[in-house]
Amino acid sequence: MAPAGLALTVLMVVLLAGVVGVIARLENWRSYTPALSGGAHERRHGQPHVEKPAGVLRWLTTVDHRDIGIMYGAFALTAFSVGGLAAILMRLELLTPAADLVAPETYNGLMTTHGITMLFLFGTPILAAFSNYFVPLLVGADDMAFPRVNAIAFWLLPPAALLIWSGFYLEPLTGGAVEAAQTSWTMYTPLSAAQANPGVDLMLLGLHLTGVSATMGAINFVVTIVTERADDVTWASLDIFSWTVLVQSGQILFAFPLLGSALVMLLMDRNLGTTFFALEGGGAMLWQHLFWFFGHPEVYILVLPPMGLISYILPKFTGRKLFGFRFVVYSTLALGVLSFGVWAHHMFATGMDPRLRASFMAVSLAVAVPSAVKTFNWIATMWNGSLRMRAPLLFCVGFIFNFVIGGITGVFEAAIPVDLLLHDTYQVVSHFHYVIMGSIAFAIFAGVYYWFPIYTGRLYQRTLAKWHFWTTMVGTNLTFFPMIVLGYAGMPRRYATYSVRVGPVDLFADLHQIATIGALLLLFGQVIFVWNVVQSWLAGKRVEDGDPWDLADAGRRGREYRWFADRLERRVTDGGSSAGAGETASNPVESRDSSQ
Repeated sequence: MAPAGLALTVLMVVLLAGVVGVIARLENWRSYTPALSGGAHERRHGQPHVEKPAGVLRWLTTVDHRDIGIMYGAFALTAFSVGGLAAILMRLELLTPAADLVAPETYNGLMTTHGITMLFLFGTPILAAFSNYFVPLLVGADDMAFPRVNAIAFWLLPPAALLIWSGFYLEPLTGGAVEAAQTSWTMYTPLSAAQANPGVDLMLLGLHLTGVSATMGAINFVVTIVTERADDVTWASLDIFSWTVLVQSGQILFAFPLLGSALVMLLMDRNLGTTFFALEGGGAMLWQHLFWFFGHPEVYILVLPPMGLISYILPKFTGRKLFGFRFVVYSTLALGVLSFGVWAHHMFATGMDPRLRASFMAVSLAVAVPSAVKTFNWIATMWNGSLRMRAPLLFCVGFIFNFVIGGITGVFEAAIPVDLLLHDTYQVVSHFHYVIMGSIAFAIFAGVYYWFPIYTGRLYQRTLAKWHFWTTMVGTNLTFFPMIVLGYAGMPRRYATYSVRVGPVDLFADLHQIATIGALLLLFGQVIFVWNVVQSWLAGKRVEDGDPWDLADAGRRGREYRWFADRLERRVTDGGSSAGAGETASNPVESRDSSQ
């Protein structure tokens, strides 16, 4: 196992080095100057405007923050599709107690790939898509502080995805010598160290690349927000979404390098005979401490920008300012700090010192306070407001509803006696997915619909958007609420089969079947979403007004829509038409710059 894994590691390093070398030698990459992104300055460091190349070369060489934001979004939605289909296969397997659809080994591979894909290839990149596109516009910068670093950070992700998914497509090519990793997304040792499968090494390398990408992006966001703001954007007037991106980036700088170090140590244990996580070394407890010191801040790395999206979008459709803006900012800073002090609540069942357990329980309960502050501020923002029930507001309300359920179930798990009963049951699965799918994904959908006119030049179909909301809302709760009951009934998570009968009914089978129906409804809702986005992008109604949400009269129009209105007006004044983005096949973003 070790020689084969080491050989694959060396091969992938050589391959990545070759790709970097080829890109570095492209003349257009070396000489390309980003086109204006419409920020505070008309020229970047005195450089003249240079037209972007056309076609595929444009996307391969661009360093424009808007282009990179769109590429992040396309990549993340592709990963979302892969991870979602893996989840559907698992749910179909759980329809019946027996393993009658996929083998248990395949189920374990799907479970591992689903978790890692959704967290590292969808969650972080989709937030980077919003951040890349809109943070420079919101803070008045002409681009990111380091445009080329920004591009490199994105281009690390496609090879990372290929490495993480390699077990599935290499297994038939290698005759089973390489299989999908079966470690779960937590990669607990000694299982992950002992699996004689080169697919685990490839997955670890892919994860390491995602960490490098996230760290490079975080440095860029911190420098951009701190140093590239326009003169009229002070810390007091900085928008709430940029605040959350700033705090998230600070968390990434502390958390992801630690994950990278742990992954390198695990790779060395697997291939070079070291004993970092062997019994005579640090043992399994060392891996858990290292992983969860990253793993729990990772939850807030994923949830803080969605909280910023909700805090930013919600007031636009309520006719009121965000209630208690300063307290929302303070609670964001508090979550950023406290998230690093609660990692061991994932380890209450490991036999650690009871005094340490008690201290981590106290901090875990305390971290709920800043989240509650945000929740009450969102509710107060809607209270007596003039609500306009458009798709962005619907998804904001859905976020709050699901986040309350996810937060309350998390508080139960923070209590040691309850956690010891519910640890590694479906209660944990339900809590986590109410936060990830029920909250984060809802905020992402709110952001997609709210900013859809800016990055497409078109309007989406409102009826389809509402269908998307209701199918997703019902599907989410139909999928994950039964898992709470499953957890209290004692159903362990990560099992492909089950055979326990509770009382006069097959409780486990019945609840799994309800959850599977909910998952299929979720799938149907996302098909509606994809159809709406693609069809509207290509042939939707053109945006004729720079204020499509009618926010200016109420004083709620943000800086990015003022920028959009200005660009739209200038394009028409210069003699262009107001055609939408979908009319230029080769260049959807540039079509806004040249034809609106």
